[in-house]
Amino acid sequence: MPADTTPARSELVAHRSWLARAGILVLAWAILLGLVVGLGRLLTGPLKGSVGSTDKELARWVVDERTSSLNQVAEWFSLLGDTSTVLVAVPTIALVAAAWQRTIRPALFVVLTTTGVSGMYILAADAVLRPRPAVRILDQGLDPVHSFPSGHVGAATALVGVVVVLVWTYAQAVRWWVTPLLLPLPLLVVVSRMYEGAHHLSDVLTSVVFASTWVTVTAVTLLPRASARAAPASRAGAPSHASAG
Repeated sequence: MPADTTPARSELVAHRSWLARAGILVLAWAILLGLVVGLGRLLTGPLKGSVGSTDKELARWVVDERTSSLNQVAEWFSLLGDTSTVLVAVPTIALVAAAWQRTIRPALFVVLTTTGVSGMYILAADAVLRPRPAVRILDQGLDPVHSFPSGHVGAATALVGVVVVLVWTYAQAVRWWVTPLLLPLPLLVVVSRMYEGAHHLSDVLTSVVFASTWVTVTAVTLLPRASARAAPASRAGAPSHASAG
C-alpha cells in the first residue's frame, strides 16, 4: 500500500503559498517606494514652481496662526508618530494580537506593515532630499532636507491602520465603535506636523497615501478573510447527517 503523502503535500503547498506572499510583498513594496521617490523628484524638480509655491504659501499662513496653546496641542499629537511611540506600540500590538489569535500571522502583519512604512520613509527621504519649509520649525533637531515624505505621518497612519484592520478582521462586533475613534488620529498628526513647520502639505499627504496603500497590501496578503475564518466554525457546528448503524 503506498504511503499517505497528503500531509507532505499540504506542507509543500503551504510553503509555496508563503513564498508567493513574500514575493508579492517585496514586489509591491519596491513599486510603492519607486512611486514615492518619483513623486518626490517631481516635487523638487518640474513641480517645484507650481505645487512648491502653494506649499510655501500654506506653510507661511499656518505660522501666522500659531499660539502657545496650539503649540502644546501640536506637540502632543505629533507624539502619535514619534519613534519612541512606534518602538513601544509595535511590539505591544504584535504580541497582544498573536496571543489573542494564537497564531503568528497577525503579529507578522503588524511588524511587516510598520517596518515597511519606516523603511520606505528612510529610503525616500535620503533619495529626494527636499528642504523643509522656510519657517521657524517648532520641532527642533530635524534633518533640514528630510521634509519629504513625513515619517511621523507615515508611522501614525501605519499604527492606526494595523489596529483598525485587526479589529475588522478579528473583532467585527466592535468595528463601528473603534474605527470612528481611530481613523481621525493620522489626520491630527498631519495638521500638527504642518503646524510645527516640519513639512509641506504635499509631504504629509504623500505619507497618508503610501502608508495606507501599504497597510492594504499587507492586510490582503497576510490576513485571512472573514469568510475563510467563518468556514471552519460553520463546519464544526454543522449537524452530522450520518445514519445510525
